[in-house]
Amino acid sequence: MDRSQKTDAVAQLNAVFNEVGVVVVTRNLGLSVAQSTDLRSKMREAGASYKVAKNRLAKLALKETQYEGLEDYLSGPTALAWSEDPVAAAKAAVDFAKTTDKIEIVGGSMGGQLLDEAGVRALASMPSLDELRGTLVGLVNAPATKIARVVNEPASKLARVFGAYGAKEAA
Repeated sequence: MDRSQKTDAVAQLNAVFNEVGVVVVTRNLGLSVAQSTDLRSKMREAGASYKVAKNRLAKLALKETQYEGLEDYLSGPTALAWSEDPVAAAKAAVDFAKTTDKIEIVGGSMGGQLLDEAGVRALASMPSLDELRGTLVGLVNAPATKIARVVNEPASKLARVFGAYGAKEAA
């Protein structure tokens, strides 16, 4: 990698760090190519990205971003996962770490808040942004559904009474 490629890599990572909601640092302990490909596809499905970056370049890219505290986690064979959704990258990384012992969650950061391994796991246990939106829509729709049911109930009771009288007279 020559100097211009390194400069481009740092600039790209810096742009990513200025846009995302969460960054998770993982330690790779001998992932095979198939496992790495599987992890990347699971990250993409969750709306996250995963990249193995040189620690020195990642530390340079972290400067002047809200994720500066992550520099302490960047030692050894590490990789970075990030997403705009504050839960997606953490959830995908933790779920993959449950299936293999070749990846270890080191820590992360959500905004300016540093997270240790337990913090990342706690973040992963929270519902995603889409799940929260679905819950809110359900809560907003529930009163309208109940009102419609209450308004229609007297009419249906009246129809049942008329139906019963009609059946009684026919018999």
